[in-house]
Amino acid sequence: MYDVLIVGGGPAGLSAAMLLGRCMRKVALFDSGVYRNSYSHAMNGFISRDGTPPGEFLRLSREDLVKYEVEFKQKRIKEITKEGDLFKATDDEDQVYLSRKVLLATGLQDRWPKIPGAEPFYGTSIHHCPYCDGFESKNKPLAAYGKNRDAIGLSLSLKTWSSDVMLFTDGTNRLTREDRELLARNKVQINTTGIERIEGEEGHMQRIVLKNGQTENREALFFATGSDQHADLARQLECDFTSKGVVRTYKHQQTNVPGLYVAGDAARDMQLVIVAAAEGTKAGVAINMELQKEFRL
Repeated sequence: MYDVLIVGGGPAGLSAAMLLGRCMRKVALFDSGVYRNSYSHAMNGFISRDGTPPGEFLRLSREDLVKYEVEFKQKRIKEITKEGDLFKATDDEDQVYLSRKVLLATGLQDRWPKIPGAEPFYGTSIHHCPYCDGFESKNKPLAAYGKNRDAIGLSLSLKTWSSDVMLFTDGTNRLTREDRELLARNKVQINTTGIERIEGEEGHMQRIVLKNGQTENREALFFATGSDQHADLARQLECDFTSKGVVRTYKHQQTNVPGLYVAGDAARDMQLVIVAAAEGTKAGVAINMELQKEFRL
């Protein structure tokens, strides 16, 4: 029997595990080994760890947990049910774990653009978050990618980092007159032609080849193609979701399911590593306070 099962070994889960370990709770942390930032070469915007490779951040964080006797399990949880006041989790090997509380920190997975030639540039020249990677692309000719009207906001945001931004809608043309006027006022170029492929060298994109034979020199691309829940455990437990597809949580990361908490990208629109870590800590405090109340006479 565990006090807390944490599913997800990213910054939210690791931060929660450390806090709960410091509270001397019996904790098991499950890590599937699949991460949203697996393509990234550096984790940016995290105070004291700016530019740290994600793998190094995970290694250091796991080392922090050793003295708190948190059980780290390199396993995927495939099912969670609630039976009375307890949670029952089952891993891929059908081993069962019982716990009083559960924290889901399973994150999201991005829908990477399916453009021929794009994959070698994921994480070096093609990114989803300008707050994470915009600075490294400053003053370069940038592409904002999204079909229909999906990347209008992204293209305008990229003007913070470069004066040369082009919006690519890849063969779709749903922009309204107001959209075009807004983009023109902010000097965002528009290209609605379908994309044939992306070209570059040594992991750095250099140009976008269009289906009409023309090319556009672009040195980085940011995309707005959406994301999905990395795991379906929250749906199994009948959590409420927002209209944006993330789990609805309350002040201290609680869900509508008593005893179940969600932290990190799976529950928030502001999807930054440092925010996920903070939410994990906040959830850890709330879980410990709830356990304290339950153990009082």
